[in-house]
Amino acid sequence: MHPEVQNTKEGKCPKCGMNLVEQDTKIYQAMRQKTNPAHILEKTAQKNRGVLYTCPMDPDVVLDSPGNCPKCGMELVPMDLPEQEEHTGHKGAEQDFRKRFLVTLPFVIMTMFLSPSIQNWIVFSINFPRAEWLVFALGTFIFFFGGIPFFRAAKGELSHQNPGMMTLVAFAISVAYLFSLATTFLFSGESLYWEMATLISVFLLGHFLEVRAVRGATGALAELAKMTPPMAHLVHNGGIKDIKTNDLRINNQVLIRPGEKIPIDGIVIDGESAVEESMITGESRPISKHKGDQVVGGSLNQDGSLIIEVSKIGADTAIAQIMRLIRDAQSSKPNVQYLADRAAAILFYVALTAGIVSFVVWVFILPHGIIFAATVAVAVIVVACPHALGLAIPTVTTITSTLGAKNGILIKDMKGLEIARKLSYVVFDKTGTLTKGEFGVTDIILAHNSKLQTQDLLELAAAVEINSQHSIAQGIVNETKKRGLKMPAVREFKSFPGKGARGRVNSGEVCVGNRTLMEELGISNLKFPISDEEFEGKTPVYVVIDKHFAGAIFLADIIREESKEAIQRLHEMGIKVAMLTGDIHDVANEVGKQLDIDTVFAQVLPEDKVNKIKQLQTQGNIVAMVGDGVNDAPSLTQSHVGIAIGAGTDVAVESASIVLMRNDPMDVVKAIALSRKTNNKMVQNLAWATGYNVFAIPIAAGVLYPALGILLEPQWAALLMSASSIIVVLNALLLRRAKLTV
Repeated sequence: MHPEVQNTKEGKCPKCGMNLVEQDTKIYQAMRQKTNPAHILEKTAQKNRGVLYTCPMDPDVVLDSPGNCPKCGMELVPMDLPEQEEHTGHKGAEQDFRKRFLVTLPFVIMTMFLSPSIQNWIVFSINFPRAEWLVFALGTFIFFFGGIPFFRAAKGELSHQNPGMMTLVAFAISVAYLFSLATTFLFSGESLYWEMATLISVFLLGHFLEVRAVRGATGALAELAKMTPPMAHLVHNGGIKDIKTNDLRINNQVLIRPGEKIPIDGIVIDGESAVEESMITGESRPISKHKGDQVVGGSLNQDGSLIIEVSKIGADTAIAQIMRLIRDAQSSKPNVQYLADRAAAILFYVALTAGIVSFVVWVFILPHGIIFAATVAVAVIVVACPHALGLAIPTVTTITSTLGAKNGILIKDMKGLEIARKLSYVVFDKTGTLTKGEFGVTDIILAHNSKLQTQDLLELAAAVEINSQHSIAQGIVNETKKRGLKMPAVREFKSFPGKGARGRVNSGEVCVGNRTLMEELGISNLKFPISDEEFEGKTPVYVVIDKHFAGAIFLADIIREESKEAIQRLHEMGIKVAMLTGDIHDVANEVGKQLDIDTVFAQVLPEDKVNKIKQLQTQGNIVAMVGDGVNDAPSLTQSHVGIAIGAGTDVAVESASIVLMRNDPMDVVKAIALSRKTNNKMVQNLAWATGYNVFAIPIAAGVLYPALGILLEPQWAALLMSASSIIVVLNALLLRRAKLTV
């Protein structure tokens, strides 16, 4: 309240007692320059609260600060976020159109009944002195009060040198009004007041219904924001204090009770529970959370209590990053959008030309009078408004991005999703993608004449390996724990990096390692009672007790259960699968055989992965690369479609077009299915929007009138134009029900 009060420490304002807030550098500079700090403060505060701004008529325009729409020039309005109780955003535009429609409707009806044409049609007459003056007054009110939204938008379109639908609407009603003024004051003749009035009324109703439908498409982003509860239970000085979620800071401790939503990203420091994260990651099963596990704001705690330490706030939280990616996706354009934009721009000039030509034809070539010609020209201009074409793609991309997010698929670039429907090859990085990236024990084989049991061999090996950090060693230890076995204490431990380790367990010396270590120790009789071919593709760990070979433990990178189904589904979609790995050929080929992979690239160095992508591309394939988004960045960028898998809460993966929240190869299948369903909706909308104009413009121009007497009145042209826009939006909304399966 008092910006002149500044302090370097937290506290309260000495003037009004309000809590001091952190000052934004831009605000401080603005105050020093004596600009308008209050305005900048409000804009910054809104931005920090996560308020998003959108254009009421162009749903693909979503920005994080107020201003004017870069497409049509209309003033951006806040989206309907949960903390905003007043009518804002698309809801505000919806209410504005509704109000203007209802206010002007009685005057429109009066204007119609006072029109000589209407009276002749219904065989009804109302005559009184100076009736035309009342019609003029009614028409003028309807023109200015009802037409204001269209004039404002037209001004914006023209200021951006982007004339479009609103310019056509404003032009059409202006022509009708000016012609009517001329008949009132300059020359005798029938006016177009009732046509203009019904035209404005239908446009207001159409835009009210249209914005209402568009709000249904864009509301999913606001629904994402609603996932974060407004209040949190702060653990403070041994007690619990309820504060606003926005007031939480890093390292704060927060209590989450059973059945409550987790307010913010953090790490579990106490408690145990299952957490439902489906709205964040798309994972349908509740995930067990223990001490040290990460939790995501917006997910639902189930049966236990948790105390978490806040790890991320503000723009760094998972939901904030997801919302940013959705905004980026909605503002990015697929190639087909550029085609639609060019068509819409051309259609403006087509409509204008068609209107002028129609007027000239019906005045001079097929003379039917100026009023008839003006009516036809207005109808042509109205019916050719390219609004349906302008909405055809943005409504689909808006819904696509939010539908994907609900399924754990984050789209960064719509061009990438557009290409995904054409894929002929999907290349997976093996470790951590098709496999879990962790070694698991597959077999335990004892040597000839061994007196040990398999569990004894595992216990002895684990006793030595527990001191090693190698992934293979951890696989042996984890298997021992999983079986509930005990690991004896080890003495005189010694590690041989890259080879193995040894130590004294109980009274004997135990060595655990690869064949190289065994050769160095002079152990050569590494024979098994069965053929070595049965263990092809697996990694053996040899166990030697007191310099006698006791047996071997075989491990393999655990293949994900979902990988086989995902590859099978891709094959059913007509897409081949390749695998990239740094493993030796035997290991790689074994995995490839188990998963029925078409092409296996083994012993590939990280820097060579990009060359394998190029190799497939030079063969004429459209290639997607699926990797972790970090080590695979060059190959993700080189591919036609980069898919970062298993990004979890770290969703800002720069090198990918599509980011998958989970380590689930089936989500790759879903992403491609989403691409195909999205393309189908785009094609349907474009076919309707362009086809409608192809038929509607000639009919409005009167080509059927000489032979059949069919003429499209301006008000019916407006209704048809509005209906086409609503149909496009409703068709796009059907995508929300799509199931991402093949």
